[in-house]
Amino acid sequence: MSFQVVTPYSLDEALGALASGEKLVPLAGATDLMVYMEAGTLAPCRFLNLQELDELKPTLSVNGSLTLGAMTTYRDVRVSPIREQFPMLAWAAREVGALAIQSRGTWAGNVANASPAADGVPALMAYDAEIDLWSKKERRRVPLAKFYRGYKEMDRRPDELIAALHLPLPQPGWVDYYRKVGTRRFQAISKTLLAGRILLDADRAVRDIRMVFASIAPYTLRAVQTEAIVRGRELTPEVIEEAAQAIQDEIHPIDDIRSTETYRRRVTSNLVRDFLSL
Repeated sequence: MSFQVVTPYSLDEALGALASGEKLVPLAGATDLMVYMEAGTLAPCRFLNLQELDELKPTLSVNGSLTLGAMTTYRDVRVSPIREQFPMLAWAAREVGALAIQSRGTWAGNVANASPAADGVPALMAYDAEIDLWSKKERRRVPLAKFYRGYKEMDRRPDELIAALHLPLPQPGWVDYYRKVGTRRFQAISKTLLAGRILLDADRAVRDIRMVFASIAPYTLRAVQTEAIVRGRELTPEVIEEAAQAIQDEIHPIDDIRSTETYRRRVTSNLVRDFLSL
């Protein structure tokens, strides 16, 4: 098989290459690439190496919102003080493979890979992340919750790069929850996963909520229908059970080598119960 790598030395050069019409695959940490190459499932292609682009180098800046440059790695977040404001990012980063993977893999790459079992995307989505998509002709910003359209289908044109991710600063009172269920405690692909955030008033009525799941749909799923069931209501045992049943109508798990549909459905409802019982 034939693989070639194109290495631009400026963002303008990279966007120009993408605009040329030639099919180029953006390449960041290459952690998923190695898996596909080892499995022999990667078709011959030309890669656009992003490692030399200063404009995309790791960024962790807080100025009204958190900005993660496209080359920001999981380790960058784990060792940064921002983990205090965004604890789910640190929790998710800890779950991504071994330390070597965390040092190479990028948050933007996790988004672009569009795996339904992604560890980082649910946390980003629960924090209402938005994506900067840049091309030679325009720059636009898309909510991550609206980015996926189906399995490996995204709102990204072939001439666009993910330049950065933006997360609004969490307001006081929110409680975060991140639970991944896998074969092992670490270095395992999830069978199901819930990244949740909840804001309660003094009477335990839900003022606002986010519930984002992995491995139970063709793409990372924010469960807006189940959120709506509990929003504005007191979290009584009856309401919690109603939500645990309602999630079954939103998810679409499958049988695969890691788990079964039946198991995923049962455990996903249990995660909802656990989260809402905080």
